[in-house]
Amino acid sequence: MLALRLTLESFRFAWQALKSNLLRTILSLLGVTVGIFAIIAVFTVVDSLESNIRQSMDFLGEKVVYVGKWPWKFEPNRPWWKYFNRPVPTQREFRALQRTLNPNSHMGMAIMANTGGNTLKAGNNSLTDCNLQGVSYEFQQVSKVPIAEGRYFTSQEIDLARNVAIIGADIAENLFGGGSALGREFSARGRKFTVIGVMKKEGKKLIDTPSNDTNCLITFGMFSQIFAVNNGSGMGGVSPNIIVKGREDDQNLANLESELQGVMRNVRGLKPREEDNFALNRPEMFGELISKLFSVIGVAGAVIGSFAMLVGALVLPTSCLCR
Repeated sequence: MLALRLTLESFRFAWQALKSNLLRTILSLLGVTVGIFAIIAVFTVVDSLESNIRQSMDFLGEKVVYVGKWPWKFEPNRPWWKYFNRPVPTQREFRALQRTLNPNSHMGMAIMANTGGNTLKAGNNSLTDCNLQGVSYEFQQVSKVPIAEGRYFTSQEIDLARNVAIIGADIAENLFGGGSALGREFSARGRKFTVIGVMKKEGKKLIDTPSNDTNCLITFGMFSQIFAVNNGSGMGGVSPNIIVKGREDDQNLANLESELQGVMRNVRGLKPREEDNFALNRPEMFGELISKLFSVIGVAGAVIGSFAMLVGALVLPTSCLCR
């Protein structure tokens, strides 16, 4: 009974203190409420931003390894000229990888090259700053090609370097208006192409990354005829990349990377003591950086929101004692 009476007295004392200091009580509760909602809002915004940025990076692919000349993450204190003097991947190396790499270690392999800032024309209509991307037939195995209308390339079209193209939604809309773009022609870099497919519209992205809406896929052979595809060392021409799709059961793609490294060293005839003259890049590198960045932002936002809660928590008991 004594404990119950003391509890009731404590509640009565606190209620009277709150009523006698109504303004301070309201402000204190408001501070705690604002703090709670600030923390919720910060974490909601941070999660949304992180999700949108990751979606903006989808064009790089998932569980893939890029075999290229330049690493996406430079090693500290490494001379830049060592990267500069590396040879770029070639179509010959791509074919050698197709023959040599264990088919059970990957889901597909493709070679591709691209260049931006191109102008596409159809009649009196034109669209600038488009991306032209030359791809091999296997490109659909390593990257998403979301076709809304039409079809993908056939192996014969790729082998014969036909003048056919799969265009983005913005290209179709600007060049051909509201009508169907299938079977219609446009020109790029002095060559005429026939549209065989139109990709689904992606819309605006949070960050300015390549979009399928202004992307134009053509055969790798035709791309090589239009542009000076670099088949050696140096900076001249467009440098292609070989893309290899890993298996779902390959944790962190460790097995695929290890085999790729060995096969590439063998293809390029590197001696055991010679260092790699190629880079194996993965989109997860950017994912790790994004995670680290937003973890810092989330902690900072939580600390800021906690200040409002702290002020309210300190002032509220004080208001109860100041009668």
